[in-house]
Amino acid sequence: MSMTRHFISFKDLSRDEYFEVMNLAAALKAERRNGNYLHQHFRGRSLGMIFNKNSTRTRVSFECGITELGGHAVVLSEGQTQFSRGEPISHSARVLSRYLAAIVIRTFAQSQLDDLARYGAIPIINALTDEGHPCQVLTDIFTAIEKFPGEPLEKIKMAWIGDGNNMANSWAEAAGVLGFPLTLACPEGYQPDPRILAEAQRANPQVRLVVDPREAAAGAWAINTDVWASMGQEGEQAQREKAFKGIYVVDSALMAQAAPGAIFMHCLPAHIGEEVTGEVLESPASAIFDEAENRLHAQKGLMKFLIP
Repeated sequence: MSMTRHFISFKDLSRDEYFEVMNLAAALKAERRNGNYLHQHFRGRSLGMIFNKNSTRTRVSFECGITELGGHAVVLSEGQTQFSRGEPISHSARVLSRYLAAIVIRTFAQSQLDDLARYGAIPIINALTDEGHPCQVLTDIFTAIEKFPGEPLEKIKMAWIGDGNNMANSWAEAAGVLGFPLTLACPEGYQPDPRILAEAQRANPQVRLVVDPREAAAGAWAINTDVWASMGQEGEQAQREKAFKGIYVVDSALMAQAAPGAIFMHCLPAHIGEEVTGEVLESPASAIFDEAENRLHAQKGLMKFLIP
């Protein structure tokens, strides 16, 4: 019997396995563009989707991906389940494992995913937690490889500008696993998880943390950012504006610091005029809609890899 594989953090797969997933994604994307939408990998099977945070791209891309792989998505929110009435995760995980082929979950605490994996017997896929957003970073790396065909990933210099949030954590983990150069520019007090950052730097000395966005952007092939206040942090918006405003914003001047042909990435939704200007969002360098589409393809590759 094969061991159950999870995708809770970016460290859950090896470098070679990521390239296998991205090769699957590329093949599925090409087939879909040629009119072959439906595969039968999940024929007759159901996958659970638990959403405790609002979602557009994650919800739609996963649900469409499950359907296009021949399966059925069972979509739940915490308020619709016995989770909200205090049923132990150890019980729910074992029950759901007898119905479902996998669980995709978008929630707050990383510990909830760890407990589902500990007590369940099916793959658990992190569709976003407060600690990490590995599916988005997988997609962004897949998108960067598409944008720079023929270039080894180890040569593609990535820059992160802004909050040291769940995206920044997953970028650091990804650089540690895959070996590409990454510079994160974050203000004091809003830096990535120090444990995650230190582990990534041990694995890859090219992972750097700086304060000046211009230092991160210099020579970068891809510049990535996110909102200043993530979901659940809306009450900190005014405080965060004081730390970020006018400095941690991707504008044309910052993009000019990057390498020729550099791309701009954002997981969306964007707050135009805060972390990025409308000029950059709508520029030829912007890859935001390619990223959004690639959520579907990368996650299909991931699900096909994880779920036998």
